[in-house]
Amino acid sequence: MALNIIRELPHPSELKAAHPLSQELIDIKAERDREIKKIFSGESDKFLLVIGPCSADNEDSVLDYITRLRGLQEKVSDKIMMIPRIYTGKPRTTGDGYKGMLHQPDPTAMPDLKSGIIAVRHLHMRALAETGFSCADEMLYPENYSYLDDLLSYIAIGARSVENQQHRLVSSGVDIPVGMKNPTGGDISVMMNSITAAQHHHAFIYRGCEVRSDGNPYAHAILRGYVNDRGQSFPNYHFEDLYGLAKIYAEKDLKNPALIVDTNHSNSGKQFEEQIRISKEILHSMRHSEDIKKLVKGLMIESYIVDGSQKIGENVYGKSITDPCLGWEKTERLVLDLADQL
Repeated sequence: MALNIIRELPHPSELKAAHPLSQELIDIKAERDREIKKIFSGESDKFLLVIGPCSADNEDSVLDYITRLRGLQEKVSDKIMMIPRIYTGKPRTTGDGYKGMLHQPDPTAMPDLKSGIIAVRHLHMRALAETGFSCADEMLYPENYSYLDDLLSYIAIGARSVENQQHRLVSSGVDIPVGMKNPTGGDISVMMNSITAAQHHHAFIYRGCEVRSDGNPYAHAILRGYVNDRGQSFPNYHFEDLYGLAKIYAEKDLKNPALIVDTNHSNSGKQFEEQIRISKEILHSMRHSEDIKKLVKGLMIESYIVDGSQKIGENVYGKSITDPCLGWEKTERLVLDLADQL
């Protein structure tokens, strides 16, 4: 048999019962959810930063980073709202390599999915309890959302998942903002179709049950650049790209038109320091077009404690083991600069 069952995993209700949230933490998340939704609906003019490591590989360093982010948030709270990235599942183009904390709580050890889902919930709970931040994660596996649905305030659907039916349908039943990335090939219509599907109601199978979704009015676009048929990266964050997307949105019957711009990935060609220039260019475009200003709700920035990236086993504290990230000093300077320009 090609598939070998190792063990049954706990049902989400079991995991939540074993690792419950206090009423205080439930209330903190609910208030953050309300504030974030107001940004997407246009009721608030605060600027969102979905910011943090490419992948959450180490609980101590991730919490160290988010604690620093908490202090920075207080300095810019009148203009910026931050949603830390705690990305616990890492999509792999070929399927090989480190797949995130969900698979390997210890990146140097063998995969252990049961320990992984516990570690993931524990990390998100600690972030909320110790910093007051409810965070963002990528919905790599739609079935796993139920393990974290009481903790997350933002979800991203990746470029390799955005055309998948299950990702779209589950997103329609999520009650927090879900960002749909353009696919790796750059076809904007795929992203827009995904947003449309997520905003509509559906009936489908989820975790062995027949379910019905209400539709998610906060499903929105994420531009992350694209790769051509020769494997070359091209950006889609320039003025013309943003203005063009605003026009496409205007032709659609969609609620809460919104865009988050991913400043890394193919937009930067994975040149992590380019995120600084790209972020400021987007603000420049917003100043020169009211349509773009209304559409762009924030940025997605890959940032950690130490600049760049490392191989697994090098053990540099706070340095990414996946895509290279901006280090803390550059991150702090960037966030303060953005606040000054908003």
